[in-house]
Amino acid sequence: MRLVRVARSTYYYHKKEKPKENVVSEGRPIPGYSLLLNGIKVSDKQIQEWLMELIEGDGYAYGYRKLTVSLRRQYRLIINKKKVYRLCKELGILRPQRQKRTSYPRKIARNRLVTASNQLFETDIKYGYITGEDRFFFIQSCLDVFDRSIVAYHIGLSCEAKDVIRTIQAALFKRQLFDAEVKPVVRSDNGPQFISHAFRQACEQFKLEHERIPPKTPNLNAHIEAFHRLLQDECLSRFEFKTYGEAYEAVTEYISFYNERRIHSSLQDLSPNEFYLQNQKHLILTSTVRV
Repeated sequence: MRLVRVARSTYYYHKKEKPKENVVSEGRPIPGYSLLLNGIKVSDKQIQEWLMELIEGDGYAYGYRKLTVSLRRQYRLIINKKKVYRLCKELGILRPQRQKRTSYPRKIARNRLVTASNQLFETDIKYGYITGEDRFFFIQSCLDVFDRSIVAYHIGLSCEAKDVIRTIQAALFKRQLFDAEVKPVVRSDNGPQFISHAFRQACEQFKLEHERIPPKTPNLNAHIEAFHRLLQDECLSRFEFKTYGEAYEAVTEYISFYNERRIHSSLQDLSPNEFYLQNQKHLILTSTVRV
């Protein structure tokens, strides 16, 4: 102790000191509250109640990071994602983490750079099951790759070429593209509806370029595939439909939620419709989409 010029009492004090409870890793005591934008304190218990309300509502599919965004927007709360993670962990509502798989580089065909809305639409068909009627129903979605919006969709007990044509036509009407000089490219797989003569003739009539991905390459249609995965996980798998009417209502409500309210990480935490509308007013800097 004399060599390092430290008093023996100081050494033994630190040696016998018991670890403090209720501290975070940096040693700062947990305050037990957060602040609203107006300076009012909100207890952690109240924040946990808000988290449970979000989980029971639109945020049932959100992880802690998107729950943080929702708390800031809905309750005007000043809070960071680390605290939300801790509170979610205490409540036992953390979503299971995806297992990271080892990826090996390989060449993937990237023949387009999408820099704005209305440049590339991806379309595909998914089916759901109606338990009460023991039959399937079909959902065809048309997605804008840049802003991720479901521009138009078809729900029915069948999905034929004429239904696919109506969906593409509705998408053009909604985006006011029928008289546009440059129209979006429509990308699809090789389903019978998309290789039909009727669909080819409709694309010629609408002056659309239609391209099909090679067989066994769903990665080239990745954005619509990702949406259909969300549709399955967050809507179809949550219900046991008794009638076609129930299925139609549930899917319609989910697509409305997805377009208007669902937080999208790649769109700067905006919903697809919010991103599209804001981008029409002033360009939002975001990554170029390669497909």
